[in-house]
Amino acid sequence: MTDTTDTTDTTDMADSAVDAPPDPNAVNVTVNGVPHVARKGQLVIEAAAAAGEYIPRFCYHERMTPVGKCRMCLVECDSGRGPAVTVSCMVPVAPDMKIETASPLAKRMQEGVLELLLANHPLDCPVCDKGGECPLQDQSFSHGAGESRYIEEKRHYEKPIPISDLVFLDQERCILCDRCTRFADEVAGDPLIHFTHRGNNTQIQTFPDEPFSSYFSGNTVQICPVGALTAKPYRFKARPWDIEQDESTCTTCAVGCRTVIQSSRDEVVRYMGVDSEPVNHGWMCDRGRFNFEAVKSDQRLLAPAVRKLDQLVETSWFEALDTATTMIQDALVAGGPQSIAVLGGARGTNEDAYALARLAREVIGTSNIYCQLGDGLPLSVLGLPRATIAEAASASTIILLGADLKEELPVLYLRLRGAASKRTSKIIEFTSKTSGLTPYAWKSISYEPGTQPTAVAVTLSDSSTITNQLATGNVVIVVGKANLAEGAEPTLAALAALLKAIPGATVLPAYRRGNVVGAAQLGLAQSSGGMHGKQIIAAASEGKIECLILVGADPLADFPDTAQAERALINAKRVIMVDTNVSASGAWADVVLPAAAYGEKSGTTTNLEGRVTRVAKKVSPAGTSRPDWMIASELALRLGTDLGYSNVDDVTASIAGNVAGYGEAIAALATTPDGIVALGDIAPPAPVTVTVPERNGYEYRLVVGRKLYDNAAGTRLSPSLVGLAGTTTLLLHPLDLDRLGAAGSSVRVTAGEISVIVPVAGDEGVLRGTAWLPANRPGVAIGGLIDSTKTVIDVKIESVGH
Repeated sequence: MTDTTDTTDTTDMADSAVDAPPDPNAVNVTVNGVPHVARKGQLVIEAAAAAGEYIPRFCYHERMTPVGKCRMCLVECDSGRGPAVTVSCMVPVAPDMKIETASPLAKRMQEGVLELLLANHPLDCPVCDKGGECPLQDQSFSHGAGESRYIEEKRHYEKPIPISDLVFLDQERCILCDRCTRFADEVAGDPLIHFTHRGNNTQIQTFPDEPFSSYFSGNTVQICPVGALTAKPYRFKARPWDIEQDESTCTTCAVGCRTVIQSSRDEVVRYMGVDSEPVNHGWMCDRGRFNFEAVKSDQRLLAPAVRKLDQLVETSWFEALDTATTMIQDALVAGGPQSIAVLGGARGTNEDAYALARLAREVIGTSNIYCQLGDGLPLSVLGLPRATIAEAASASTIILLGADLKEELPVLYLRLRGAASKRTSKIIEFTSKTSGLTPYAWKSISYEPGTQPTAVAVTLSDSSTITNQLATGNVVIVVGKANLAEGAEPTLAALAALLKAIPGATVLPAYRRGNVVGAAQLGLAQSSGGMHGKQIIAAASEGKIECLILVGADPLADFPDTAQAERALINAKRVIMVDTNVSASGAWADVVLPAAAYGEKSGTTTNLEGRVTRVAKKVSPAGTSRPDWMIASELALRLGTDLGYSNVDDVTASIAGNVAGYGEAIAALATTPDGIVALGDIAPPAPVTVTVPERNGYEYRLVVGRKLYDNAAGTRLSPSLVGLAGTTTLLLHPLDLDRLGAAGSSVRVTAGEISVIVPVAGDEGVLRGTAWLPANRPGVAIGGLIDSTKTVIDVKIESVGH
């Protein structure tokens, strides 16, 4: 056989390798006798892991500052002066360092540390929620001595202690690793849990009369290496060996945190965060972590229903689909395709959105399709140069124009807070009320609703400090809708001014709903001649919509102007609702089709930066509910068109083959957890003219904002979260409150002919002359104060006594 080896190429490659300059960041070390190339500044524990050698640990966590508290990671290291005992999570590698992770001395040290940790540990593994997935339990078997010399009685404490509505503390299990306290302080910025007492009496505790009321408390349960912190919603629900799991993506908001869905006996029992470097770093907000309870709520829609004699009556899928088809056909005859409108779709998968868009456009023929209900900025913002979450978190300057990220996109808040806390980024915030990021902002500029363009213009022209900062490094503008009682025009005008003044700036759209970007890209967006969400609601309220199809949409809760939303539901000739649960708007539906919920269907989703990831089906759909894409296919077939989908993979393949950018992103999912798609050819926002009336001296400009816990289905139907939603309270600046003489009382808030009576409180974070109300919270319904046709809303406030 002839040798065809190309020796010339081999020689060239060798010469090239010889000539290549050495990597200045490379550090040559030896791990258990095997040479390894580490990185400059890398900790010994990290270098050993990269070399395939595991060093046991409890306090160390790769996303937090090392503290060296537990001493479980002691190893032997020789940097040229002889072997020395080394805390591997605190010491960086050095050139020619010899690392021994399993020497006799290292083993004795690890055994000794475990013996001390177990001296007072209760050893109640059979009843501990952490049993079976406990690092202390595992390392006691793998690195422990096998027996203990301690025979004394162990310490006992009260147990469990509810340190919040969601988290329980068993102090006697705690090994003082400092993970929970570091997370609360360093990552979440909520230092509400800390060490108390000293020496042998040191304990983890919350402050007196101040619970661990963090939006991110569930993360401390996940990273606790023992069973000291347990989650109330999961406590005593399952064991690790009973659990099946699949990796998925959280769709509670548009950040798209990577998660694991865990189930037992065909029931979702827990969500866990997965460390995704570009997105969530393993963290989740408590709303996204614990709203799995809504999947098994007794308010789930389990069967279709059709209105008969003014009542919704459960029926078969055959009758419900036939009735819905007849309604669509009747609407086509009565008013043509443009008399039919589809609202919603941002809460489902990409496959759901694509099938629904095909049903609307290709089968029905309507262009009145929109995945938002007036509670977010127009989808045209997606046509602007886009930034990723990682780019925003590493930008020299982050400009916040809009929503309170801590309340609406909590994990994005964590990423940007971390950048500001580490002083790698400077935040410039434009806000009408202090936000979660205000304490970390380099500059915080207040504005009254409607005056954002003026605030931006003044800031850019009057402050050389800010303009110099904007000229240094990259700039990312995070933009969203901060005020539901305000039109989008002022924010769009301010955004346009910023982009004009800062060449090269990119935009991260702070949309709130889980899959709004994917739904928009896949067709649930306004097209030529069609109406957007506010226009559809307005047309329906005027009786111009023959058939209104609501897909995971509840206008009475989602649309800011609830009076107009109610008129829309009353005056729409026919209403078809596709949803997972009973909603307020469902009372007006003529046909109700139950949809499969998160965890009950598979597919893909697209987050706010355009990142496509998998959504997993882990349990069977409740009752006879079906995925939205299947419902759309059934309706299309009855209307005379076969979409050609027999399973969800068919829909995914259709998206990959027909939607620009999605082919590459979906193909990437075969080998990677995600793929970025371009935002397509969405036209950027057109120039807008902002006309804002002057506010008179005795009225207040209204600001309506979001809170993390509200009356949304995921919170309302989760027993562990429903109590966190609070009630509706009006906030005024303390000086305005004093002027009204309304401290500790209720006030009457009037806009036009609508008045509501709400409790009032003072808040220095509210701008003088403005009044802040939370949207969609239990208690007083304030949506009637909002007029969606106005750019801003002014209200009259009067004290009504105690």
